[in-house]
Amino acid sequence: MDWQLDAAEVRVLGSLLEKEVTTPEYYPLSLNALVNACNQKSNRDPAVNYDDETVENGLESLRHKSLVTTITGAGSRVPKYSHRFSETLNLGRRELAILCELMLRGPQTLGELRNRTERMHKFDDTDQVQAVIDKMPELVLKLPRRPGEKEVRYAQLLSGPPDVQPAEAQPQPLTPRQDRISALEAEVAQMRQEVDGLKQQFADFRRQFE
Repeated sequence: MDWQLDAAEVRVLGSLLEKEVTTPEYYPLSLNALVNACNQKSNRDPAVNYDDETVENGLESLRHKSLVTTITGAGSRVPKYSHRFSETLNLGRRELAILCELMLRGPQTLGELRNRTERMHKFDDTDQVQAVIDKMPELVLKLPRRPGEKEVRYAQLLSGPPDVQPAEAQPQPLTPRQDRISALEAEVAQMRQEVDGLKQQFADFRRQFE
């Protein structure tokens, strides 16, 4: 894979993948239908508001990468668009379902992927999802677990490695002994400040008689 997709290309391609399976009667998609698919509020993260030009630019770039084709004629008054993703990358229905969800909804856990891909392909359990992901190391990345998370998430690599912020180190709870030491250190510091203040007052007092 010698190309990388931007955010608009990922959304356009993911929308074509989804609609081919979920609404085959309307596929291939016209430009208007594709814009609506990209901008729909359900099953999308993040939500976007692309205009025609943004989607057209994405389509043009995807055509150059042999990922989209334009269909004209055949009784249609407007051009329509279909993906060539599966042919170009030699992917099956299971792989397409997982990649489609990652493209449209961002990083997800195995459980989320199993539930959300059901419209495109039914996985019996998360082990099946994991097995398919393991066959696509160049397309799917396992993300580091974030603080407070019980399950790891997976992200698509079509747009390059995701910008993963390093997990912040969690402060370790203090032991009772460390608590006592900290309290004593704070008390000593306060006493030193009080002594320094008394020294200054005494020095000022002495200067009155010099």
